[in-house]
Amino acid sequence: MRRQVTSQACWPSTEDRGPLPVLAGRAFTGPMALRIAQWTLDVHDLDLMAAFWSAALGYRVDRGDDAGAKLYPPDDAPPDVLTVWLQRVDEPKRDKVRGHPDLRPADGDVDAEVERLLGLGARHADVGQTDDDPFVVLADPEGNEFCVLRNEPRR
Repeated sequence: MRRQVTSQACWPSTEDRGPLPVLAGRAFTGPMALRIAQWTLDVHDLDLMAAFWSAALGYRVDRGDDAGAKLYPPDDAPPDVLTVWLQRVDEPKRDKVRGHPDLRPADGDVDAEVERLLGLGARHADVGQTDDDPFVVLADPEGNEFCVLRNEPRR
């Protein structure tokens, strides 16, 4: 069933949205309040990770005076494209990253994109996926997992 979005907000009409989410005993009744604006990643080697992620995403790097780097999408990218903040930390990464980006190649060629990312310093990562899963799991040079999706995540 296709949902209709009201003109007031990015939220389906009352008839079409089904049960409302309930958090802390309260039902959510309003329009969407947030959008994801930036992906932040803790890193050890800021130069290495800025080089990897800027090349992987085609972003430009802006090094700040605060031991971090901001990665900006190309100037012609839509305004809702995420920025990336690389934040220098000393503590080590532990276990599998609980949140990770799912990426799609702009031209749809997953195999070629995986090879390109491997050439930039990524490596294959095993997090329990199977060959039938619709994604390829990789890790950046510091071991942070990310996926390259074979299909668009939206219907």
